[in-house]
Amino acid sequence: MDTRPPEAPRTEAERHVTALYQAHALSLARLALLMLGDSAAAQDVVQDAFLGLYRRWYKLADIGAAPAYLRASVLNGCRTALKQRSRVPFQTASELLESAEAALIHTEEQRAVLAAVRRLPARQREVLVLRYYLDMTEDQAARAMGVSRGTVKSATSRAVAAVGRMVKEES
Repeated sequence: MDTRPPEAPRTEAERHVTALYQAHALSLARLALLMLGDSAAAQDVVQDAFLGLYRRWYKLADIGAAPAYLRASVLNGCRTALKQRSRVPFQTASELLESAEAALIHTEEQRAVLAAVRRLPARQREVLVLRYYLDMTEDQAARAMGVSRGTVKSATSRAVAAVGRMVKEES
């Protein structure tokens, strides 16, 4: 029995997923890069998220939920990639400067903050990226992470304090 969707929905899926890719791929790649510290792995995670959306398009109840699905898929892909890695440190600041994203970081203080964020535990790093890079509310971040709002609040507080300590120690 063929379980693939009929040809017409596939054409619709291609059109919608292509439009979503054009609108969201860059911001999702930045999110994955901040989470993983590796541009190739970040691109892989984003591509996998779009492929997953395309494959499941006919199951999507609300087209408006697609960006949230993609963001959650990228976060889950990053979590999986981080779990699969051996405990290898993130890129050094000089390696990060080679990326297009890091080219926007001009001051030593910004570099120190980014390096400190990269050293945070995964949940704290994730909450900072969602709250301050993607500008999500506590409720939105909680939904994206699959945790309570209180967990987001405490993880944010701990992460900000840890980044402050690390930056202070380096200066």
